[in-house]
Amino acid sequence: MDGKLHRHAMNLHQFRFVQEAVRRNLNLTEVAKSLHTSQPGVSKAIIELEEELGIEIFSRHGKRLKRVTEPGQHVLRSIEVILREVGNLKRIGEQFSAEDSGTLSIATTHTQARYVLPVPVAKLREAYPNVNISLHQGAPAQVAQMVMDEVAEIGIATESLSEYPELITLPCYEWEHMLVIPKSHPLAGKVRITLEDLAAEPIITYHPSFTGRTRIDKAFAAKGLTPRIALEAIDSDVIKTYVRLGLGVGIVAEMAVKDGLDDDLVARPASQLFGKNVARIAFKRSAYIRHFVYDFAALLSDRLDRNLIMKALDGHPTDFNM
Repeated sequence: MDGKLHRHAMNLHQFRFVQEAVRRNLNLTEVAKSLHTSQPGVSKAIIELEEELGIEIFSRHGKRLKRVTEPGQHVLRSIEVILREVGNLKRIGEQFSAEDSGTLSIATTHTQARYVLPVPVAKLREAYPNVNISLHQGAPAQVAQMVMDEVAEIGIATESLSEYPELITLPCYEWEHMLVIPKSHPLAGKVRITLEDLAAEPIITYHPSFTGRTRIDKAFAAKGLTPRIALEAIDSDVIKTYVRLGLGVGIVAEMAVKDGLDDDLVARPASQLFGKNVARIAFKRSAYIRHFVYDFAALLSDRLDRNLIMKALDGHPTDFNM
């Protein structure tokens, strides 16, 4: 045989010709017709595959194929597996080729939706103009439930997300509480505000179970103090409004004051009183993650690259706690 034949790599056409030859009772004219090619082309491709493998797949009578040889039977089984997997690949392609369009559903709390998500959402829409964003707002427990029920693909919240074994959660970013005080208030000028100072004032802060409220309660309890919570809300803007009206001292998330405050209010860091909080992103453990979801996670936090998320999805839920 011509040495040139050895330079031909195996290809799917050859596999299809062999498979079709068996289906068509070794009639190469029929094979050529069904695969829209020429009979000499089919013959040549099969011979090249035999050369490549160093065996005869078919025994021949002259140029005509007579039967499938014993090694040919083994080859045929492998070819069937390969072509079946090629079919699977095509289906996967069809199933997910609409990846750059569709809807990304995000379950989150008001604070995240209002102060953290606008920039990442805008950037994702810029990168994927055909992807729509659906925001589902709720309490942290509802956020977790929405991800578990597949109402949302990802959940973002500070409280409680890491308590569910069905969810993979990863740290997104750290944040601290800030005190929001009217400029005219005596505490506004105090250098070091203590928990005792705050316990003597009416306090306006988040509803229990929202936005790090647990840490606030624990900090007071650890000192044996009972704060006077004059008003609870889930919306940082509402808290600031009531502080402005003189109803008390506000405790809000730093995200809510990052764009600055009006001149009549002062913001003071409070991590020395209440510690640091970790906002987390949650995925359902068994979910297929579309590639723009990975991109969105990276926009939320430079810690969240695709490899880290994929590792977490394969690993243990606590592997990636901070």
